[in-house]
This record gives sequence, structure tokens and C-alpha cells, in this order.
Amino acid sequence: MTQSSVLGYPRIGVDREWKKALEAFWSGKLEENEFHTRLQEIRLEHLRKQQAKGIDLIPVNDFSYYDHILDTAVMFGIVPKRFAYTGGAVPLSTYYGIARGTKDAAASEMTKWFNTNYHYIVPELNDASPVLTENKPLIAYLEAKEKLGIEGKPVIVGPLTFLKLSKGYDASESDAWLDRLLPLYIQVLQELADAGVQWVQIDEPVLVTKLNDADVQRLNNIYTAFTSAVPNLNILLQTYFESIENYNEIISLPVQGIGLDFVHGLEGNLQSVQTNGFPADKVLGAGIIDGRGIWRASLQDKLTLLHTLTSLVTPERLIVQTSCSLLHVPVTTERETKLATELKDALAFADEKLDEIVILTKALQHTDADITAKINDAELKLQTLQRSSDRNRSAVQEAVASIRVQEPNRSHPFAERHVAQQKKWQLPLFPTTTIGSFPQSSEVRKARQQWRKNELSNDQYASFIRDQIDNWIHIQEEIGIDVLVHGEFERTDMVEFFGEKLAGFAFTQYGWVQSYGSRCVKPPVIYGDVAFIGEMTVEETKYAQSKTDRPVKGMLTGPITIMNWSFVREDIERETIAYQLAYALRQEVEALEKAGIGMIQVDEPAVREGLPLKEHKQADYLDWAVKAFRITTCTVQETTQIHTHMCYCEFHDMIDSIKEMDADVISIETSRSHGELIHSFEENTYELGIGLGVYDIHSPRVPSVEEMSNMIDRALRVLDPKLFWINPDCGLKTRGQEETVASLKNMVDATRIARAKHASASVLN
Repeated sequence: MTQSSVLGYPRIGVDREWKKALEAFWSGKLEENEFHTRLQEIRLEHLRKQQAKGIDLIPVNDFSYYDHILDTAVMFGIVPKRFAYTGGAVPLSTYYGIARGTKDAAASEMTKWFNTNYHYIVPELNDASPVLTENKPLIAYLEAKEKLGIEGKPVIVGPLTFLKLSKGYDASESDAWLDRLLPLYIQVLQELADAGVQWVQIDEPVLVTKLNDADVQRLNNIYTAFTSAVPNLNILLQTYFESIENYNEIISLPVQGIGLDFVHGLEGNLQSVQTNGFPADKVLGAGIIDGRGIWRASLQDKLTLLHTLTSLVTPERLIVQTSCSLLHVPVTTERETKLATELKDALAFADEKLDEIVILTKALQHTDADITAKINDAELKLQTLQRSSDRNRSAVQEAVASIRVQEPNRSHPFAERHVAQQKKWQLPLFPTTTIGSFPQSSEVRKARQQWRKNELSNDQYASFIRDQIDNWIHIQEEIGIDVLVHGEFERTDMVEFFGEKLAGFAFTQYGWVQSYGSRCVKPPVIYGDVAFIGEMTVEETKYAQSKTDRPVKGMLTGPITIMNWSFVREDIERETIAYQLAYALRQEVEALEKAGIGMIQVDEPAVREGLPLKEHKQADYLDWAVKAFRITTCTVQETTQIHTHMCYCEFHDMIDSIKEMDADVISIETSRSHGELIHSFEENTYELGIGLGVYDIHSPRVPSVEEMSNMIDRALRVLDPKLFWINPDCGLKTRGQEETVASLKNMVDATRIARAKHASASVLN
């Protein structure tokens, strides 16, 4: 009989109880024993919910105290030496030290989990000596069985994925590292089998990326070793986020089941199954409910897909499941009372996706009036939203249809613009600026809260914001910065702020998802055609410009970043959504220029985050991402200077696309990877204005003049001095005023030293 399952459930809780418990423990308000008890209560409640919904194979060990990759590392005793770990179960103080840093030891690196907005802690192998410190999957399995009578499905990160996501070793050491890790994995699996576990889910999402022949052989060695050592345990080799590479080799592995993503990897995985078949001795985990999106599924379409699969795989060898863990979606739509009915009815968060899985599983087992009614109801709710006026703005659709076939070019090439802009602005060598935001003090946050609660009138709040702008314009002038910003004190979040001022967006009350650690975000929902309603940033920027003779940059978030940091509709292509956003933002750019703002920054820190996992899809994405940026900025005059900002990326493999954006000035977050970026410029020329961040804004420490001078000197070895800008890594919103002022003063002093050096060198030459 077909079974139902999910690959993982959100950790944070309906009211973010998990986040609150973590932060209470970190601040000393919660004793360790009470902390463990509270997290167990949250964990068991999540299991009860899945049990009550009727899920057959409920995941255990998907819950974490911070991050599942970190959990895997500490389970195997892989702890950086700087944390003075001496063996045994890793203490919470050490566990959280790795994640967050301590007084004496820096935190481990954090990076994106594939192409999602979740971040994991990067394991540091280096000279670690792996040992099994505690069998976390077994502990989770026994807890679920003893407390709730649940025969859980333990979840473990697979060895190949764990190794590929780690750092601190050379590729030539891969086999040696697997030789160290495999006995530990086998010990975990053997203890699970001895405890009576029926199925274990081993996550290998790295299988959707391109593997070399050596990795394919390693994969075969790993799973041959597992099944040889533990023959009485059913292994579900789980993949997600895309279609798998090396299909024939993977389905030949000696495992009892293979999980495939039939949402984001639908085309590739379905074609592979239909063309090559699926082994008669294996179970297929069919990921057909989107674990990353928030929209109700067309259950009729999903049922049709399942019937296609059951023509290839017998129903008793099929598991109906989510495409990936539900970690990436909010918990429930139940309390979203402020959303329009037609929108709320079309949403499905984690709990609603559990219902969808169960309905589809039952529909395969038998058909009755109740199941048919639920399937039809889902279709009706999707159709209602589809017919709404918000999704049928003809003016927007016609405008986007027109601009997408045009080439959005500036009126003059960069070389000519640069001359015209320099003549207009008369900027010194190595102009200094910041990225946009300044510290948002408790006073700023309090005023915003009071305004949102109607405790401050619009006029009172606007007056407060003007006072903040006045203060920071004065500070910037006093420090000696050349190009100023207004500080963005009116903005909570760089995406939410614009979403609230554009048509086609909605905002949930409780739609939180985990980004990293206890950091939760509430992404906007792009549910309709995006349209410009009215000016969004002109008032504050124009006011700031009136307070100084120096140029003030207008500050916007770019179309790709807004899209990538939102939940987006699924009925049209992402490319079309990007162009709608670009068309709306273009109107704001034009309004700023009309108001006399001659420098406009359109930030795109998240361009790389949307890069498809499949190499053959990446060029197309970059083409339309660049085009969206150019649509936003192409209509301004030659003397209007367009800036953009990007967070650190693998610069060398995107340099052509970044050039194609044709921004007059780009600033890049580089202080933590400065040497790597310099190496990129040694291999690639860059002929536009550029500023490499000269200090790390994520740290509260004040960098010295000497440190920043060294960074400037290194950059000037490979970059044209006439095009080089000096700026911090990123926005300064999270920093305090004292450290910000001190750091910027040092930055300006380092700039003066660089100017003097360059002047001396010019005289000598």
C-alpha cells in the first residue's frame, strides 16, 4: 500500500517558540535543563501534529538545536581546535560557540544551503580525528517511540554531501576522509537497526549537482559498505532541490529506496524514470508537494502525476512525500486572519502540506466522495485567485510584454558617461561612500513601532525621520565622506519596505521561516502582477539632498533581490516577475532623477542566490537577471550615476554578467575574502567603477587605518585608480553609532593616505 511521508518539519514552532527558547538560553534567562525540556516539548508537539494528520513515515532527527549540518559535525566529534574540545558528547557551550563564536574563538563559516535562503555552518575538517560522540538519530528515534509510540524514520546527512559541504581538506584527501567517516556512519546505522528501525532517510542533495567519475565511485563504495555492514536496514537515499545527475548509476546503488524531487526536478527526474525505468526491487520516494513554496498544490495535477508514476512503479513501492524538508516554509496558515480570503485560501504552509500529502496518498489507495470534494475544492481556490484582478493587470502585462523584447541600453557607453559624470560631480581620486544604511538604534525601532501602532502620527514620525537624517548628514560631512546617503531610518527591511509600497505584494502575520540559527525572516508574498503605485523613496532622499552640497545617493533594492527574498507566485515565469519588478522600480528611478537626485544605487546582493543548480540553466538566468537590472536603470541621463552593491560571490564565474549590468559603480562585500577577489581581477579586467569593501561590517571591532590601507593597496595593484571607490563592506544598520563613526573616520584617513601615495607615485612617474 502507498505510504505518506515528509522529509522534515519546521523547527521554529507556531509562535517561534524555538527561537525564543534559544535566545533565552543564550542570554542566561533559561537554565540548561529547562532549555532541554522546552525544546523537547516543541519537538514532540511537531511529531504529534504529523501523527494526528495521518503521516505514515514521520521523520525524526530533523529537529536541531541550531543547524543539521553542525549536528552531524559534532556527532562525529569534528570540532575546530580553537574551541578546546576534549572528547565525549559536545557541550552546548561548544556547540553554540562553533555556530556563533566565543570571546576567544571565531565562529565557523556560514553559507547558503544549496540554492535556498537557509544557511548552514560549514564543518572544518582540517586535522580533526572523527569519533562517534553520540548517536543522535538513535536518541531521536527512541524518544519518538517511547513518548508517542511513533515508529519514526531517522534522518541523517549522507557522507558524500557532508564531505562536499565541508572545508579544511584537499580534494586529494577525499577518499581518506571517507575512510575515517564510514565506520562511524556504519556504527550509527547498526545501532539503529539493532533498535528496530525499519527505514532510515539518508540525505544526499549533492547528487543533483554535477559529479565527477571519482565521486560516482565514492558513492557506490559508500552505499555498498552500508548495505554490506547493515543488511537488515532499509535505506531511503534521498535527493532534493533538482533532478539527479548520473541517474542510471544512482538507481543501481544497493539501497532499498530512492527519493526524487518531482517539483523542482520534475522534468529531468520524470524523463529519467520514463526513459530508463525504475528498479523493481526499490521503493520510490516521490516528492510531489513543494517543500519550498507556499502555494496550495493543484491536487488534480498531482494525482495525474502519481498515476503516471504508478504505471512505472507499483503502488506498494511508492511513498508520497514532500519534495524536500518543510524547513523552508512557515508553519501554518491557520492564524493568517488579515489576508484576503482569495489569497489565504490559495496558500499552503507546512501543516497544510501535510494535509495535501495525506489526501493524495488516500486518493491512490481508494476514491470516495470526501477525497474527491477536497481535490475539487483545491482547484476552485486556485482558480479563484487566478481570476482575481490582482493577477490580471493588463497595463502591467502589456508594458512588460513590450520591454522584454527590447534591449535596455543606456544612452551612452560607460567611457563617455564616466567623463560626463566626473565633469558634473568633480569627485576626488578614490571617492568615499557607504552602502546605504546607518545604525538603527533602539530609539529608531521604538519610533517605528509607535508609528505602526498609531501612537505617533504620520507627521510626528516623518519629523523624527528627518531629525535622524539631519544628524547623519552632519556626521558624514564632519567625517569627510564624499558621497552621502540618507541612512534608511524609515526602513525595516530592504525588501519588505518596497513590497509594502508596490501592488501585487502581501504580508503575512506569522509566516516566519528560519534563515540561520535563531534568525527568522518573514518573506513578502508576491501574489499578483507587480505595479508602481507612487513614489517610495523620493521624499526622504530629496530632504537629505537639501541638507548638503555633497551628492546624496538614492537607495533602492533591485528587482532580482526583491524576487529572490520573497515567496513568489508560480503561475508565471520568474523571468516575467523580475521584469514586472524592474518596470515598477524604473518608475521610481525616474522619479528620483526628476527630483534632482543624480546618483542612484540599485542594490542586488542576492543575484547569485537565484543561480540554478544546473549549469546548463545558469546562463539563461543570468541573462534575464542582468536584463532586469538594466530595465530598471537604462532610462536615466548620462550624467546620472548608477551604483549597485553585491554581497560576496564567486566573482570570477560571474564577472561577465556583472560587467553586463553596466552600472557606473559597483561595490562588493569582500573584506573576508579580499585575497580571492584580488586574484579574480588579476585574471579578469574590469573597466567600470568599483569599490571593494575595505572593512567587515559584520564585526563590532573597529578596523585600523593600517588594515584598510593594506586592503586599498592590494586592490590598486589590479584596478584602475581612476575608477576605484572606497567603502565599507555592506550597510551599517546593525552596528552601533560609536563604532560606525570610528570605523568611517579610519576609512577616510586610509583614503587620504592612498591619495597621497598615488600623488607621489604620479610625480615620480
